[in-house]
Amino acid sequence: MNPEEFRRRGREAVDWVADYMERVEDFPVRSRVDPGETRSALPDEPPEDPESFGALLADLDETVLPGVTHWQSPNFFAYFPSNHSGPSILADLISSGLGVQGMLWSTSPACTELEMQVVEWLVGMLGLPDAFRFEHGGGGVIQHTASDASLCAIVAARERATGGEANERGAGAGGELVAYTSAQAHSSIEKGIKIAGIGRRNLRLVPVDDAFAMRPDALEEAIRDDLSAGRVPFFVTATVGTTSSLAVDPVAEVGSICREHDLWLHVDAAMAGTAALCPEHRGLHEGLELADSYVFNPHKWMLTNFDCSAFWVRDRRRLTGALSIDPEYLRNEASASGEVVDYRDWHVPLGRRFRALKLWFVIRHYGVEGLRRLVRRHVELARWLADRVGEDPRLELAAPVRLNLVCFRHVDGDEASRELLERLNASGELFLTHTELDGRYVLRLCVGQARTGRRHVEAAWERIARTAGELDAGRG
Repeated sequence: MNPEEFRRRGREAVDWVADYMERVEDFPVRSRVDPGETRSALPDEPPEDPESFGALLADLDETVLPGVTHWQSPNFFAYFPSNHSGPSILADLISSGLGVQGMLWSTSPACTELEMQVVEWLVGMLGLPDAFRFEHGGGGVIQHTASDASLCAIVAARERATGGEANERGAGAGGELVAYTSAQAHSSIEKGIKIAGIGRRNLRLVPVDDAFAMRPDALEEAIRDDLSAGRVPFFVTATVGTTSSLAVDPVAEVGSICREHDLWLHVDAAMAGTAALCPEHRGLHEGLELADSYVFNPHKWMLTNFDCSAFWVRDRRRLTGALSIDPEYLRNEASASGEVVDYRDWHVPLGRRFRALKLWFVIRHYGVEGLRRLVRRHVELARWLADRVGEDPRLELAAPVRLNLVCFRHVDGDEASRELLERLNASGELFLTHTELDGRYVLRLCVGQARTGRRHVEAAWERIARTAGELDAGRG
């Protein structure tokens, strides 16, 4: 494909994406294909001869789109959002066009230095502690996901606790290491503990309070029990915005306990961190100055398409010391000088894409105030919906309403709640997911999609109320 054909086909591809963005609201939000249906529509063997670009675009419509759940639909209220935007898509295209591999500063200086500056911008935009800035010995990096960031924090904490011996002699070096997190924490923490060789049995799930936040007294008790048994506590994750209910762990109290016992404190704000763009929501980060590492995902609620997870550490030497390797084929004068950052030492993969470009485009295109408007609009709409749920005698709120997530259930119990969710999703008009809170089946509705406006939330409520009425009539 020469540059002229690329130019022509590129216009067609951009037109296809733009057309999709215009019509995404018209599709059933959740895909309705059966298992294996998409694959069965594909040929058993690849083509021997070239096919036209038009045929490829046609198959997008005929074969791919029916099997897509439309995360960019304004009626997508499931999970947490995975937003994109025009500037972010175009920046990703440019990144692919440049095709750089930014593993070292020397392999593309702009890839590294633009990323360094963008994560520094974010420190100020979110009101994060200055300890996370490069000039203070910390620093930030763009990871694939918060799961990757949490794994890196666990490995860095493991090496700090063992004086680097775990990398030399295995994860068991230095005693039986023990980690702690909330019973409501994301499953990626358990996964990271397993991958890092700590072992699932050495992860303590700390009980939560009535608001589903970690209880500091229970954390303190668990740590003391492990110390008494001769184990080595080393790592705690506090969550700012849990997946099930957006519960916020008391970071300040948890951080004080970590300081007392010299434990690494990692703060996971994957979804809720974006809210700190707004000064009125920065109370979410109270106590963050006590953290050793912090992560949030711009690819959730900040108009930057997947994947883009921003991760900071207080002491970058702890992170790079745990992850760095230095084979001869990567050695170069810039790295040897100590004057540059080589991001290959900041995460698991060696290779890395130019992800900072899309974050740079988004921040510059919308401005910080434009991003704040998005957050405030979604928070306002979620509160409006929560008020409607609270006024309906057939439904009840199942958790405190924080930011843009509303958790509710049918008053008749789990079976009615489950049937309500199934009927809502089967309509194709909206898509919600569920969780379990305090042993009860709960529906989750997250207002976070970039195109979601008041009319979409009002329509969602009308469908919820109507379906709850139909459910009651059928049961009667």
